[in-house]
Amino acid sequence: MRLVASMWAIPVGLCLLGTAFADDLATPGDAKSLGFSASRLARIAPWYQARFDSFSPSDGLLPGAVVAIAKGGKLAYLQAIGFQDRAKTVPMRTNSIFWIASMSKPVASVAAMILVDEGKLDLDAPVSQYLPELANMRVAFQKADPATGEMEYGLGLPKPAKRAMTVRDLLRHTSGLIYPELDFAYPERGLADASADFGIRTIHGLYGLRAVRRRDTTLAEFVSSLARLPLAHEPGEVHEYGWSAEVLSRVVEVASGQPFDQFLESRIFGPLHMVDTGFFVPKEKLDRLVDSPMPERPPIWDVTTPPKLFSGDGGLVSTAPDYLRFCQMLLNGGELDGVRVLSQHAVKQMTTNALPSGVTIFGGDEVGARAGTTFGLGFAIRTDPVQSWIPGAVGSFSWAGHWSTYFWIDPAEQLIGVQMIQATPGSKGRQAVLYSGINHLVYGALTIPESSAVPPVAPATLSPEALADYAGSYDFGATVSSRDRQGLADGKTGWLGIGNFVAMEQEGLRINKPNPGGGPATKAGVTAGDLITEIDGAPLRGLALADVLAKLRGPANSTIKMKLVHKGQDGVNDLSVVRADRRVNSVRLQLRVEQGKLVAEATGAWPILEFEKGKATPFVATSSNEFTAADEDRTWIAFVRDAAGKVSGLILNPGPWEQHAAKIALGPDF
Repeated sequence: MRLVASMWAIPVGLCLLGTAFADDLATPGDAKSLGFSASRLARIAPWYQARFDSFSPSDGLLPGAVVAIAKGGKLAYLQAIGFQDRAKTVPMRTNSIFWIASMSKPVASVAAMILVDEGKLDLDAPVSQYLPELANMRVAFQKADPATGEMEYGLGLPKPAKRAMTVRDLLRHTSGLIYPELDFAYPERGLADASADFGIRTIHGLYGLRAVRRRDTTLAEFVSSLARLPLAHEPGEVHEYGWSAEVLSRVVEVASGQPFDQFLESRIFGPLHMVDTGFFVPKEKLDRLVDSPMPERPPIWDVTTPPKLFSGDGGLVSTAPDYLRFCQMLLNGGELDGVRVLSQHAVKQMTTNALPSGVTIFGGDEVGARAGTTFGLGFAIRTDPVQSWIPGAVGSFSWAGHWSTYFWIDPAEQLIGVQMIQATPGSKGRQAVLYSGINHLVYGALTIPESSAVPPVAPATLSPEALADYAGSYDFGATVSSRDRQGLADGKTGWLGIGNFVAMEQEGLRINKPNPGGGPATKAGVTAGDLITEIDGAPLRGLALADVLAKLRGPANSTIKMKLVHKGQDGVNDLSVVRADRRVNSVRLQLRVEQGKLVAEATGAWPILEFEKGKATPFVATSSNEFTAADEDRTWIAFVRDAAGKVSGLILNPGPWEQHAAKIALGPDF
């Protein structure tokens, strides 16, 4: 498609009481009026720069980024950081162009839902209704080895699928279609060894050999090549990231009667004024194209010439201002600048859990960046603050690209964040910048509304002994959002390190690969291939995966008892594992007494409100149990005591924006 040559998109933000104006996202507004602290937003650029200084392109990280933050339909922050080339000669610009890879998938999903709105596409219709070549798909051979209980995967004689894959399956990645390589599908999870152990690579490798997907092929040709391959899973039974969005793109072509690129231009990019988004970068804009962190792009990633394959799976390029407009349309319930792209009902469907009962995202995340999430029709959706390591309200939805572009939308806070960066999958640089950093910094920059501030109270005088009772370390858990206060900060959620790639079999839970970084389960003797048959005296036979994962969770420092069969052995082993404290990425305040005053300093992984490492904030007692600070938020602390009268925790700013922390005992190595 031809990209519009205009330099700037003019985003339109959400207006809660009426129509928003086109200037609302063009220039950053006053941070304070939008509910942010300007000084705390200013933490963002140095955080990225510190990572660019620590990692280089040889570590898989390009030395530049663009970050855009909007709240309440207005631009709060738009910053170009570093450089857009590996040689550090071309400064990054706010409208620099990035390959957004899998952030193309939400765009393809919106395209499909436009047709659902118009009655041209049926979510529950078989895909073969639109693509007859995918009728009568068969499923690859899978069975348990009777000697070891190990699940075997192979080609054999594929069996007919229990039911046809549907359009809904494509949107939620339960179609049974997969990627050529597991480590390509889940680059951050290091699953190559697991796939080798279990023969899954046989099927994935077949996709790599026979799925004809090149820039010089069409979507129609690609889909035809898939018709000759078996599905890896029964439709609707397993969520596995794969070629579903690519097939969905072809469905859009057939249902709309337009080439996919033309449909996106006429129905999404044009109406939303996404002037720099498309399937390639024209010559006049190449000076704004951000380098790959890799020395050379493989051909499928070459975005400098027009392709024949209009990949809704991962082919788009875009800018932070453009993608912010796309996000704002979704946050607005499908409308932007007076133009409706989607119905509110469609947006609601897309951002509500769509996975069948017992099916979990990525086969079940016990811990990690995707823990506490499920999947809708095109997005990951935050569901469980206790399990999540990323702040934000329940119902926030997000996705990321193969090279670390990332966005999230928080309807409760009316907040959008877009990170444009390029980092090689699986690299140290990618781990340094993806997910949690930008989320923590943005939520940490939110201010407390003045109407909720504690009213002035005369200072109280407390003895040194009384002040000493409050000294100690207080843990807020892994997140710093006021929306996460429901039990998150009790410090009691434990971790086993069972791993992200597990599967339910008839007799129990198969551990295909424990957590790559180790963990309590690994130290206790759980290895790849083990089959857990019983947890705390309850057999797992016949249970759904979600029920088993719930049994694995529990308080930190609690013991879980398992019966398991080691790979290649016959006997059943008894194993006890103590859940670890999951506070390595926690947010903490250290309170101490200095010169007769109680002072606070952030000592965890992230700052919180005005509190930072190396900065002591003094508090004034206003009662025997309450203190205030003369900071930007007029932060108010109310301490919590246990049944014995001992200080057991604190609440920052009691009320609608309160955040809880538990007082913890620290080891000698803290």
